[in-house]
Amino acid sequence: MSDSSVTFSSGATGPPDLRLLHYNDVYHIEGGRVFPSHSRDPVGGAARFVSLVSHYRSAPEFAGQPELLTFFSGDAFNPSLESSVTKGRHMVPILNEIGTNVACLGNHDLDFGVEQFGHLKDLCKFPWLCANVEDPALGQGVSIGGVSKTVMLESSTGVKIGVIGLVEKEWLDTISSLPPGLVYINAAEAALKWVPQLREQGAEIVIAVSHMREPNDVRLATEIPEGTIDIVLGGHDHHYSHQIVNGCHVIRSGCDFRQLSYIEARRKSVDGSIPGWNFDIIRRDTFKSTPEDEKTAQLVDKLTAGLKAKLEKPIGYTAVPLDGRFTTIRCKESNLGNFTCDLLRFYYNTECALMAGGTMRGDQIYPPGLIKLRDIVECFPFEDPVLVIRVSGASIVKALENGVSKLPALEGRFPHVSGIVFTFDSTRPAGSRVLSCKIGTEDVVPDRKYTLATRSYMHNGKDGFEALSAEAGAEVVVDEENGVIISSILRQYFLALKVVGRWSHGHFYRQFFKALKTDQKAKGDLNQSEAAARHEELDDDDEGSGSESEIDGYENERHDSREKMTTNFIKKMGSKWARLAGVQTGDAHNVDWTSAISPRIEGRIIEVKQE
Repeated sequence: MSDSSVTFSSGATGPPDLRLLHYNDVYHIEGGRVFPSHSRDPVGGAARFVSLVSHYRSAPEFAGQPELLTFFSGDAFNPSLESSVTKGRHMVPILNEIGTNVACLGNHDLDFGVEQFGHLKDLCKFPWLCANVEDPALGQGVSIGGVSKTVMLESSTGVKIGVIGLVEKEWLDTISSLPPGLVYINAAEAALKWVPQLREQGAEIVIAVSHMREPNDVRLATEIPEGTIDIVLGGHDHHYSHQIVNGCHVIRSGCDFRQLSYIEARRKSVDGSIPGWNFDIIRRDTFKSTPEDEKTAQLVDKLTAGLKAKLEKPIGYTAVPLDGRFTTIRCKESNLGNFTCDLLRFYYNTECALMAGGTMRGDQIYPPGLIKLRDIVECFPFEDPVLVIRVSGASIVKALENGVSKLPALEGRFPHVSGIVFTFDSTRPAGSRVLSCKIGTEDVVPDRKYTLATRSYMHNGKDGFEALSAEAGAEVVVDEENGVIISSILRQYFLALKVVGRWSHGHFYRQFFKALKTDQKAKGDLNQSEAAARHEELDDDDEGSGSESEIDGYENERHDSREKMTTNFIKKMGSKWARLAGVQTGDAHNVDWTSAISPRIEGRIIEVKQE
């Protein structure tokens, strides 16, 4: 099959004694978009994934063989746009439909708190494991969330399989809602304690489902005696890999329903004279051409119906057109690019930010007025997070050179920046087009290190941005695990504007009305009954918590009414309102508390051409 490849072949022959399937780190139940330049990229999607699992479970070619056992290595309940609405609930029926037999606890499974995880865990038809994080508040030796440390599975042919769940210590520090006083046990130490008990209970094979970075899985396999664990099915990383360490297979199976591993296990000897197992491992990718499971597709449609409606909700306002056309963003400075890069820089408090123009996929001008959540998600569809690297000035200049190297072709690598001003000449040879570069207000210093916010995609050297990669010397300050996707940063920003705007409107209006009472000259400027009515409305609105549910509950009509009232009011009162309210502004139509954005072209990217 064109969408499958052999990851490892042991050379063993004969029917398998066990058939296993492994997947990890899944977030989005709908398949990803396919852009023409990436037509052979796996797209995922729960319905396609279930179709693949069903193939390995019941296709005629597997008739008479052991029933499939499915292992999941954590991270399902967050982060995704869906989970921000459902708090992870949407993933439960999908995990159950896959036929998962056992799962390891992932750090993102705890993002909404241990109590919420416990609720979701109880809805799953399979056990969750974690042997090496204990919560003394639940009792001596009890694992976090009350999950099991190990479980014994039995195959349809009677083989006993011992499974242990292991996690790394590092991700405990990334979760803000953990119970106090947790006790972490080194993964190798936990394995040496609990695996012998599984062997004593008759386990013929021991599998570790882990949620650790690959180097930590490798360390685990190195620090335990050969044969303690037969195979580590890992998660936490989002790439596909396989290696054999100290006789132990260590594998991770991609992410987001885009890949899985199908594994056939055969005893090295039937009589047990030679201990251990042979593994044959197949990687399977989920492409757009992969057929969808009809039942799961209907389930996905049902689960996302409310989300699709939510995408139509207004999330913010723009006072100016936002230019996201390919003909702009792939060859010159854009106000949308400026705005986005500024948010990345401010969000992470870095010295500068750099984003490839191909990050923006809307290919349109967003007109002044309402910005919907759908606009953000569709314009910024990529799910790789923004991270922070510390990189030399020389490397930043090389990255800019790469960004302008293909002009006049409209390539996605064209750079958009914040905290950076540079000039270039597209008529010069590629690699020598950048004529000057400032970071902040100073000329770039080639050997000085700067903090830079950028996409993981670029840090991984894609689209020619090798200068920003670890191989080129870039030091990661905020990694992929702790990074946030661009659409989420934008969403958080607009949500914050709404919350602050609600408070600010009420606060400054009250200051204005208070000033009116003491300013006799202003008596005729506003009908007092009208003022009282507006004041009352603002008071009703002002004291809310500003939660997402409250804000999204506002009807569009009220948004439009408030915005019209505000605009008319500012026009009427002008600078006098600003003076009475105590707002310092030189533009009465753009006061501090307005909820609209107004990004501009600022001369950050300057093209000069030889005569």
